[in-house]
Amino acid sequence: MIKLTQHSLDKLEELLVMAGYTVRNERGNFKSGSCLVESSNVIVLNKFAPVEAKVAYLIEAIHNLELDENLLDEKNLKYLHLVKMTDIDLPAL
Repeated sequence: MIKLTQHSLDKLEELLVMAGYTVRNERGNFKSGSCLVESSNVIVLNKFAPVEAKVAYLIEAIHNLELDENLLDEKNLKYLHLVKMTDIDLPAL
């Protein structure tokens, strides 16, 4: 189980950066709190969303993405497998 904390958010962002994605926190009027721009490997999080929601959105994004595991070091590879085993209910905003 992954805790919905700032530390987890930092680890998820690090994992995604190592996998070739850019995670940005921006103002936005997007419904879910996150936006994935697949063609450019950018994930945009609503900067006003609570940390818990940002963690949940990144976990959901990782579940839906095909990340290249060859780009990850051993620590992040283990964390990726933990994330993929985590079921998360997205908070309502």
